[in-house]
Amino acid sequence: MNTRPAPAGRTIEWRARRFVLVGAVATVVDLAGAVGLTESGMPRLPADLAALVLASGVSFVLHRRFTLRGDNLDRWIRQPVVFAVVATTAAIVDLIVYLSLDGLSALSAKLLAIAAAAVVRAGAHRAILFRAVRHDQGAASSRSPAPGSVRLSVVVPAYEEESRIASTVARIRSELAPLDEAGDLEIVVVDDGSADDTATAARHAGADVVIVQPKNRGKGAAVRAGVAVSSGSVVAYTDADLAYPPHQLMGLVEVIEAGWDAVIGDRYHPDTVTVTETSWLRSLGSRGVNMATNILLLGNYRDTQCGCKAFRSDVARIVTGVGIIDGFAFDIEVLHLVERYGMSLREVPVEVVNNESSTVSAFRDGYRVGRDILRIRHRSRRDGYPALASDALPPPGSADNAVCGPDVAP
Repeated sequence: MNTRPAPAGRTIEWRARRFVLVGAVATVVDLAGAVGLTESGMPRLPADLAALVLASGVSFVLHRRFTLRGDNLDRWIRQPVVFAVVATTAAIVDLIVYLSLDGLSALSAKLLAIAAAAVVRAGAHRAILFRAVRHDQGAASSRSPAPGSVRLSVVVPAYEEESRIASTVARIRSELAPLDEAGDLEIVVVDDGSADDTATAARHAGADVVIVQPKNRGKGAAVRAGVAVSSGSVVAYTDADLAYPPHQLMGLVEVIEAGWDAVIGDRYHPDTVTVTETSWLRSLGSRGVNMATNILLLGNYRDTQCGCKAFRSDVARIVTGVGIIDGFAFDIEVLHLVERYGMSLREVPVEVVNNESSTVSAFRDGYRVGRDILRIRHRSRRDGYPALASDALPPPGSADNAVCGPDVAP
């Protein structure tokens, strides 16, 4: 694995502490200035204006000098115009609240004004980060081709799928016949500790590689094991129930070969075709997971849980190799790592045929996903994921050669 530990003095935890410390200093300057000037006899408007200008200057200088230096989270502070717009908007809110609460003491009114402005700043900064990350991810690059002896490896995690794994393998081969006939298709089935004969059925069906996990660990662990032994220059994974018809994997291969590092299906894309609607409960659960992951993922992806994703082989090994999540939140962790390592990503519409015989439980697995989101966030904040080594991926080519797809939000 081409990763190396991040420098000890540059951990996310310390950067976060510096951010909080600088914010606290600027807040104290703002509070003390506004209240002190007001109580000395100056009208609230000029007093608050003077305090805000002073606090903004202190915040800008200290953040720029000490906070999140070299980290992606410092984008907003490295853009003076953006910083000024956010600071001005928050200042207007602060002024409105402070002046409108003239019946309260200067201290109480200013505390409420600071709280309101903080909400505005937090929302604005996160919106800026959403846009910056998606902009960075939104253009393919002309890297050299990914390594692999075949064009596509399809990893199929399977748990107690003896009754249908043969038809799954056969259908993948049939719908990807051009690749199969050219010897460019590899099917990797990972039996995730099944109690039945899933692995035997997969071998008899002609799967190219069958991996047997000693015990049931979850989708993430199964995909990770499959990616590790895959031979394709493009690696995709899809569920054994084939809720996403295999023929569309060819489109994902073409997107990756056009220069993208990763491509994910989006069930909520305007051009997505849903052949069979899912239950309202599972749909609600999926939406809830997407909302929860917005807390963690700056890219604000529309659909993190779509079971149809593809990657360059080297990218697939990086983002699965350093992961720790074995369950369904594995997809969330993968997207977090794609984002963290500055890899390009494209969202595309898919064809969905929902299968209610899936082994997913909305309540049980929803709880586990929520728990694992917290684990990912905790690990990320503590720099638990190794930094990407400079030689982990081929360097991107000239921007002039990049291909930008229309399905990536700005």
